Amino acid sequence: MLSTDAKLAELVKRLKEFAASNLECVILFGSGARGDFHEGHSDLNVVCILRSLTVEELGRLAGVVKWWCVDQKEPAPLFFTHEELRQAADVFAIEILDMKQGRRVLYGDDLVAKIEVPMNLHRLQIEHDLRTLLLKLRQHYLRAPGNTHELAPVLRKSFSGVLTLLRHTVIAYGEQPPVHAREIVARAAALTGTDASAFEALLHLRENGEFHGEIVPVYGAYLKALEKVLQALDHHLPKREWQRVKKTGN
Repeated sequence: MLSTDAKLAELVKRLKEFAASNLECVILFGSGARGDFHEGHSDLNVVCILRSLTVEELGRLAGVVKWWCVDQKEPAPLFFTHEELRQAADVFAIEILDMKQGRRVLYGDDLVAKIEVPMNLHRLQIEHDLRTLLLKLRQHYLRAPGNTHELAPVLRKSFSGVLTLLRHTVIAYGEQPPVHAREIVARAAALTGTDASAFEALLHLRENGEFHGEIVPVYGAYLKALEKVLQALDHHLPKREWQRVKKTGN
């Protein structure tokens, strides 16, 4: 099995081979670039900036993406043009802020550095993603109430996204978030008045891949904690104008 650095080097090599001059930039972002990467349950998140994204150009890269996703078991790279990525900063505020605050340029120029993220829309995306995740967790429970075998994997899968959203909640409160998962949970809980112990079983599940105990109280406490974070966001960080740039009076 390839090491992390070897996998990334091979990915860049294959991208350069098949995209050729169409490839402008390859950037690693997320835990792999921030320093909190954990083999086995952290992903290697990559964004590729191309000059053209026609179906012909994408078709040339299909084999590379298949190798990365199937053989290396990593999430599919994100593909943008530079202008498209810049324009997407309002709707992908969380993802692009992640790229800005923790990235490693694997190839080409750093095309992310000068992109501006509208922070009022960043706060809005946190709420949107949290509410969406909460709805999905409720739906999963309705399909298998009290079933540990069915629900433990749901908890484990959801927590990666929740951890990202808790980290961005800390950012929305105007603070630099901690790096490590337990510290992120503790700080987000302190800022929002949430019971940090509600995430303890999730942290253990993330670290060890094992769930012990009764699923119902754990699931219930998890939902309640997410509801509390949402209430705190609405109370302490009320929504502002949606525009990328606020309008000024004449």
